[in-house]
Amino acid sequence: MSELIIGSRGSQLALWQANHIAAQLTAQGHSTRIEIIQTTGDKITDVALSKIGAKGLFTKEIEEALLAGTIDLAVHSAKDMPTDLPSGLILSAFPERQDPRDAIIGEMPPNAIVGTSSLRRAAQLKSIRPDVDIRDLRGNVGTRLRKQAEGQYNAILLAAAGLIRLGWQDRITQYLDPAEFVPAVGQGALAIETRDDGGKGHHAAAKMDDPETRACLTAERAALRALGGGCQVPMGAHAILENGILKIHGIVVSLDGLTAIRAHAHGPAADAENIGVELGQKLLQAGARL
Repeated sequence: MSELIIGSRGSQLALWQANHIAAQLTAQGHSTRIEIIQTTGDKITDVALSKIGAKGLFTKEIEEALLAGTIDLAVHSAKDMPTDLPSGLILSAFPERQDPRDAIIGEMPPNAIVGTSSLRRAAQLKSIRPDVDIRDLRGNVGTRLRKQAEGQYNAILLAAAGLIRLGWQDRITQYLDPAEFVPAVGQGALAIETRDDGGKGHHAAAKMDDPETRACLTAERAALRALGGGCQVPMGAHAILENGILKIHGIVVSLDGLTAIRAHAHGPAADAENIGVELGQKLLQAGARL
Protein backbone atom coordinates (compact mmCIF):
# COMPACT_ATOMS: atom_id res chain seq x y z
CA MET A 1 0.00 0.00 0.00
CA SER A 2 1.08 3.58 -0.62
CA GLU A 3 2.16 6.00 2.09
CA LEU A 4 -0.47 7.96 3.98
CA ILE A 5 0.51 11.44 5.19
CA ILE A 6 -1.15 12.44 8.46
CA GLY A 7 -1.59 16.11 9.33
CA SER A 8 -1.35 17.08 12.98
CA ARG A 9 -0.66 19.97 15.30
CA GLY A 10 2.72 19.82 16.98
CA SER A 11 1.81 19.67 20.67
CA GLN A 12 2.70 16.63 22.75
CA LEU A 13 -0.95 15.59 22.97
CA ALA A 14 -1.64 16.17 19.27
CA LEU A 15 1.38 14.06 18.32
CA TRP A 16 0.30 11.31 20.72
CA GLN A 17 -3.05 11.29 18.94
CA ALA A 18 -1.46 11.28 15.48
CA ASN A 19 0.89 8.44 16.41
CA HIS A 20 -2.03 6.50 17.90
CA ILE A 21 -3.85 6.70 14.56
CA ALA A 22 -0.65 6.01 12.63
CA ALA A 23 -0.25 2.74 14.57
CA GLN A 24 -3.74 1.67 13.54
CA LEU A 25 -3.03 2.54 9.92
CA THR A 26 0.22 0.58 10.09
CA ALA A 27 -1.78 -2.40 11.34
CA GLN A 28 -3.89 -2.06 8.19
CA GLY A 29 -0.70 -2.37 6.14
CA HIS A 30 -0.10 1.29 5.33
CA SER A 31 3.15 3.17 5.74
CA THR A 32 2.60 6.56 7.37
CA ARG A 33 4.29 9.91 7.86
CA ILE A 34 3.20 12.70 10.19
CA GLU A 35 3.28 16.26 8.87
CA ILE A 36 3.24 18.87 11.65
CA ILE A 37 1.15 21.93 10.80
CA GLN A 38 1.02 25.03 12.98
CA THR A 39 -2.48 26.49 13.36
CA THR A 40 -3.70 29.97 14.25
CA GLY A 41 -4.54 28.78 17.75
CA ASP A 42 -0.95 27.56 18.17
CA LYS A 43 0.54 30.84 16.98
CA ILE A 44 -1.50 33.12 19.25
CA THR A 45 -0.59 32.15 22.79
CA ASP A 46 -0.89 35.43 24.69
CA VAL A 47 -4.59 36.12 24.08
CA ALA A 48 -7.59 34.30 25.55
CA LEU A 49 -9.13 31.98 22.99
CA SER A 50 -12.55 33.50 23.60
CA LYS A 51 -11.20 36.91 22.49
CA ILE A 52 -9.74 35.69 19.18
CA GLY A 53 -13.24 34.99 17.96
CA ALA A 54 -12.58 32.80 14.93
CA LYS A 55 -13.94 29.34 14.34
CA GLY A 56 -11.48 26.65 13.37
CA LEU A 57 -8.61 28.10 15.41
CA PHE A 58 -6.96 24.69 15.62
CA THR A 59 -8.13 23.24 12.31
CA LYS A 60 -8.08 25.81 9.48
CA GLU A 61 -4.48 25.41 8.31
CA ILE A 62 -4.70 21.63 8.55
CA GLU A 63 -7.87 21.64 6.46
CA GLU A 64 -6.15 23.82 3.87
CA ALA A 65 -3.40 21.19 3.60
CA LEU A 66 -6.03 18.49 3.12
CA LEU A 67 -7.73 20.43 0.34
CA ALA A 68 -4.37 21.12 -1.29
CA GLY A 69 -3.58 17.40 -1.26
CA THR A 70 -0.35 17.73 0.74
CA ILE A 71 -1.75 15.44 3.46
CA ASP A 72 -4.15 12.49 3.18
CA LEU A 73 -5.89 12.67 6.52
CA ALA A 74 -5.94 14.89 9.59
CA VAL A 75 -6.21 13.87 13.23
CA HIS A 76 -8.06 16.38 15.40
CA SER A 77 -9.48 16.55 18.90
CA ALA A 78 -13.17 16.32 18.07
CA LYS A 79 -14.02 19.19 20.41
CA ASP A 80 -11.88 21.53 18.26
CA MET A 81 -13.94 20.83 15.14
CA PRO A 82 -16.43 23.45 13.95
CA THR A 83 -19.85 22.03 13.17
CA ASP A 84 -19.61 23.05 9.51
CA LEU A 85 -16.71 21.70 7.44
CA PRO A 86 -15.23 23.27 4.31
CA SER A 87 -16.66 21.98 1.05
CA GLY A 88 -14.75 18.90 -0.08
CA LEU A 89 -13.94 17.57 3.40
CA ILE A 90 -15.61 14.93 5.56
CA LEU A 91 -15.19 13.41 9.01
CA SER A 92 -14.42 9.86 7.93
CA ALA A 93 -13.96 8.40 11.42
CA PHE A 94 -14.62 8.94 15.09
CA PRO A 95 -12.51 6.23 16.78
CA GLU A 96 -13.64 4.87 20.15
CA ARG A 97 -14.00 7.68 22.66
CA GLN A 98 -11.75 8.13 25.68
CA ASP A 99 -13.04 9.52 29.00
CA PRO A 100 -15.24 12.56 28.21
CA ARG A 101 -15.09 14.12 31.69
CA ASP A 102 -13.48 17.31 32.88
CA ALA A 103 -10.92 16.99 35.66
CA ILE A 104 -9.58 19.17 38.45
CA ILE A 105 -5.86 19.27 39.15
CA GLY A 106 -5.07 20.83 42.52
CA GLU A 107 -7.32 22.07 45.32
CA MET A 108 -10.02 24.75 45.41
CA PRO A 109 -10.20 26.33 48.87
CA PRO A 110 -12.41 29.42 49.30
CA ASN A 111 -11.45 32.18 46.83
CA ALA A 112 -9.08 29.83 45.00
CA ILE A 113 -7.32 30.96 41.83
CA VAL A 114 -8.40 28.56 39.08
CA GLY A 115 -6.99 28.38 35.56
CA THR A 116 -8.84 27.47 32.36
CA SER A 117 -8.98 28.69 28.77
CA SER A 118 -12.54 27.41 28.28
CA LEU A 119 -15.57 29.70 28.58
CA ARG A 120 -17.70 26.60 29.17
CA ARG A 121 -15.59 25.41 32.10
CA ALA A 122 -15.33 28.92 33.54
CA ALA A 123 -19.07 29.58 33.34
CA GLN A 124 -20.05 26.22 34.83
CA LEU A 125 -17.51 26.61 37.63
CA LYS A 126 -18.80 30.10 38.43
CA SER A 127 -22.33 28.71 38.64
CA ILE A 128 -21.35 26.29 41.42
CA ARG A 129 -18.39 28.14 42.99
CA PRO A 130 -18.99 31.89 42.63
CA ASP A 131 -16.19 32.58 45.12
CA VAL A 132 -13.32 31.36 42.91
CA ASP A 133 -11.07 33.68 40.90
CA ILE A 134 -10.97 32.26 37.37
CA ARG A 135 -7.99 33.28 35.27
CA ASP A 136 -7.04 32.50 31.68
CA LEU A 137 -4.67 29.57 31.16
CA ARG A 138 -3.03 28.91 27.81
CA GLY A 139 -0.37 26.46 26.68
CA ASN A 140 -0.15 22.73 26.06
CA VAL A 141 -1.05 20.20 28.75
CA GLY A 142 2.49 20.02 30.14
CA THR A 143 2.78 23.80 30.35
CA ARG A 144 -0.54 24.06 32.18
CA LEU A 145 0.42 21.38 34.67
CA ARG A 146 3.75 23.13 35.30
CA LYS A 147 2.07 26.47 35.95
CA GLN A 148 -0.23 24.85 38.51
CA ALA A 149 2.65 22.99 40.17
CA GLU A 150 4.59 26.27 40.43
CA GLY A 151 1.74 27.80 42.39
CA GLN A 152 0.43 30.22 39.76
CA TYR A 153 -2.98 28.60 40.24
CA ASN A 154 -4.50 26.70 43.17
CA ALA A 155 -6.20 24.45 40.63
CA ILE A 156 -6.70 24.08 36.90
CA LEU A 157 -9.41 22.42 34.82
CA LEU A 158 -8.48 20.11 31.95
CA ALA A 159 -10.03 17.34 29.89
CA ALA A 160 -9.42 14.00 31.57
CA ALA A 161 -8.79 12.33 28.20
CA GLY A 162 -5.65 14.31 27.43
CA LEU A 163 -4.16 13.58 30.84
CA ILE A 164 -4.95 9.87 30.50
CA ARG A 165 -3.48 9.68 27.00
CA LEU A 166 -0.24 11.27 28.15
CA GLY A 167 -0.02 9.07 31.25
CA TRP A 168 -0.63 11.92 33.69
CA GLN A 169 -3.88 10.68 35.21
CA ASP A 170 -2.18 10.52 38.61
CA ARG A 171 -2.22 14.34 38.60
CA ILE A 172 -6.03 14.36 38.63
CA THR A 173 -7.49 15.40 41.98
CA GLN A 174 -11.14 14.99 41.01
CA TYR A 175 -13.17 13.83 38.01
CA LEU A 176 -16.29 15.92 37.40
CA ASP A 177 -19.59 14.11 36.83
CA PRO A 178 -20.62 14.75 33.19
CA ALA A 179 -24.28 14.74 34.20
CA GLU A 180 -23.64 17.84 36.31
CA PHE A 181 -20.50 19.48 34.88
CA VAL A 182 -21.31 18.95 31.21
CA PRO A 183 -18.33 18.33 28.88
CA ALA A 184 -17.65 20.08 25.60
CA VAL A 185 -19.20 18.68 22.46
CA GLY A 186 -16.93 15.85 21.30
CA GLN A 187 -14.69 15.94 24.37
CA GLY A 188 -12.56 12.82 24.76
CA ALA A 189 -12.97 11.78 21.12
CA LEU A 190 -10.75 12.06 18.07
CA ALA A 191 -12.01 13.09 14.65
CA ILE A 192 -10.27 11.96 11.48
CA GLU A 193 -10.89 14.32 8.59
CA THR A 194 -10.26 13.49 4.94
CA ARG A 195 -11.24 14.66 1.51
CA ASP A 196 -14.67 13.42 0.42
CA ASP A 197 -13.27 12.04 -2.83
CA GLY A 198 -13.49 8.40 -1.76
CA GLY A 199 -9.70 8.16 -1.94
CA LYS A 200 -7.16 6.17 0.04
CA GLY A 201 -7.26 8.46 3.06
CA HIS A 202 -11.02 8.19 3.40
CA HIS A 203 -11.09 4.41 3.00
CA ALA A 204 -8.29 3.84 5.50
CA ALA A 205 -9.84 6.20 8.05
CA ALA A 206 -13.34 4.76 7.70
CA LYS A 207 -12.11 1.42 9.00
CA MET A 208 -11.35 3.07 12.36
CA ASP A 209 -14.84 4.49 12.84
CA ASP A 210 -16.61 3.44 16.06
CA PRO A 211 -20.41 3.40 15.51
CA GLU A 212 -21.27 4.21 19.14
CA THR A 213 -18.90 7.18 19.25
CA ARG A 214 -20.20 8.41 15.89
CA ALA A 215 -23.81 8.28 17.08
CA CYS A 216 -23.00 10.22 20.25
CA LEU A 217 -20.91 12.85 18.48
CA THR A 218 -23.45 13.22 15.69
CA ALA A 219 -26.05 14.16 18.29
CA GLU A 220 -23.72 16.45 20.24
CA ARG A 221 -22.55 18.28 17.13
CA ALA A 222 -26.12 18.61 15.86
CA ALA A 223 -27.13 20.24 19.15
CA LEU A 224 -24.29 22.76 18.88
CA ARG A 225 -25.15 23.47 15.25
CA ALA A 226 -28.81 24.04 16.17
CA LEU A 227 -27.68 26.63 18.70
CA GLY A 228 -25.56 28.36 16.09
CA GLY A 229 -22.43 28.01 18.18
CA GLY A 230 -18.78 27.29 17.65
CA CYS A 231 -16.08 25.95 19.94
CA GLN A 232 -15.82 29.08 22.10
CA VAL A 233 -19.26 29.32 23.68
CA PRO A 234 -20.37 28.40 27.23
CA MET A 235 -22.28 25.34 26.06
CA GLY A 236 -21.79 21.65 26.81
CA ALA A 237 -23.49 18.49 25.58
CA HIS A 238 -22.91 14.85 26.41
CA ALA A 239 -24.51 11.81 24.80
CA ILE A 240 -24.42 8.16 25.82
CA LEU A 241 -25.78 5.05 24.14
CA GLU A 242 -27.61 2.43 26.22
CA ASN A 243 -29.33 -0.59 24.66
CA GLY A 244 -29.74 1.17 21.34
CA ILE A 245 -31.21 4.31 22.92
CA LEU A 246 -29.23 7.51 22.64
CA LYS A 247 -29.58 9.89 25.59
CA ILE A 248 -28.20 13.40 25.46
CA HIS A 249 -28.23 16.31 27.86
CA GLY A 250 -26.95 19.80 27.36
CA ILE A 251 -26.32 23.06 29.17
CA VAL A 252 -25.86 26.69 28.23
CA VAL A 253 -24.50 28.95 30.96
CA SER A 254 -24.27 32.72 31.11
CA LEU A 255 -20.72 34.05 31.24
CA ASP A 256 -21.21 35.19 34.84
CA GLY A 257 -22.47 31.73 35.81
CA LEU A 258 -25.72 33.12 37.23
CA THR A 259 -27.99 31.47 34.66
CA ALA A 260 -27.75 27.83 33.62
CA ILE A 261 -30.23 26.30 31.20
CA ARG A 262 -30.40 22.53 30.89
CA ALA A 263 -32.33 20.19 28.61
CA HIS A 264 -32.47 16.50 27.68
CA ALA A 265 -33.50 14.43 24.66
CA HIS A 266 -33.45 10.76 23.73
CA GLY A 267 -34.40 8.32 21.00
CA PRO A 268 -33.08 5.53 18.77
CA ALA A 269 -29.37 5.77 17.95
CA ALA A 270 -30.21 5.75 14.23
CA ASP A 271 -31.94 9.11 14.77
CA ALA A 272 -28.90 10.76 16.38
CA GLU A 273 -28.91 13.89 14.20
CA ASN A 274 -32.55 14.71 14.94
CA ILE A 275 -32.12 13.98 18.65
CA GLY A 276 -29.30 16.50 18.79
CA VAL A 277 -31.37 19.09 16.94
CA GLU A 278 -34.21 18.48 19.40
CA LEU A 279 -31.88 19.16 22.31
CA GLY A 280 -30.66 22.39 20.73
CA GLN A 281 -34.23 23.54 20.11
CA LYS A 282 -35.23 22.76 23.70
CA LEU A 283 -32.33 24.86 24.99
CA LEU A 284 -33.32 27.73 22.70
CA GLN A 285 -36.96 27.51 23.76
CA ALA A 286 -35.83 27.65 27.39
CA GLY A 287 -34.04 30.93 26.71
CA ALA A 288 -30.53 29.95 25.57
CA ARG A 289 -28.87 32.25 23.07
CA LEU A 290 -25.31 31.88 21.78
